[in-house]
Amino acid sequence: MKGSGMTVVKDRPAHAGFAAARKAMVDSQLRVSGVNTDIVRERMSAVPREEFVPEDMRAIAYMDRAVPLGNGRFLAAPLVHGRILEESGPTREDAALLVDGGSGYMAELLRPLVGSLEVIKPEDASTATRKKGDITLLVIDGAIEQLPDALTKRLAEGGRVVSGLVVRGLTRLASGRKIAGEVSLIPLAEIGIPVLPEFAAPKSWSF
Repeated sequence: MKGSGMTVVKDRPAHAGFAAARKAMVDSQLRVSGVNTDIVRERMSAVPREEFVPEDMRAIAYMDRAVPLGNGRFLAAPLVHGRILEESGPTREDAALLVDGGSGYMAELLRPLVGSLEVIKPEDASTATRKKGDITLLVIDGAIEQLPDALTKRLAEGGRVVSGLVVRGLTRLASGRKIAGEVSLIPLAEIGIPVLPEFAAPKSWSF
């Protein structure tokens, strides 16, 4: 105000703060951990992670931790999604199937990178057999104990799988391919991937 000796400072828009947090996430969490693929950095720099968590959790959306979504669901830490996306190696030739962990964030990262994307809930994975051998990339946004037969059937021969895997009580990033009708998931790195409730109870599955 003129003549008052006061300086008026306008509040910085919230989106500017989130943009800065998104850049810091890429620089201080992904880069320093070896996640440097251009496509991963570009997507995670572009997608507003804060829009995929409850409003009262937006302030911690970019922290190096899982964010509670409610109902036992979590948005995995940024590094987890970065590594899943990098290991998936999505291409425009891929017909992809995503088992969504509950946030929709991974779907938004993947969608522009593949030829087609089908998204299902974990509770629907055991009945995902409308077609057989129609997908080339299967991504599970969460940790499982065992891959359901229904998902194996959906995968084309030579198709790729990337998922969290529970190994002796620890969650690890794992990947594999369908060879001769079978999929073997190989643990790659220890990483804190939230366990999907539907996958954590083998008694609920019919193998």
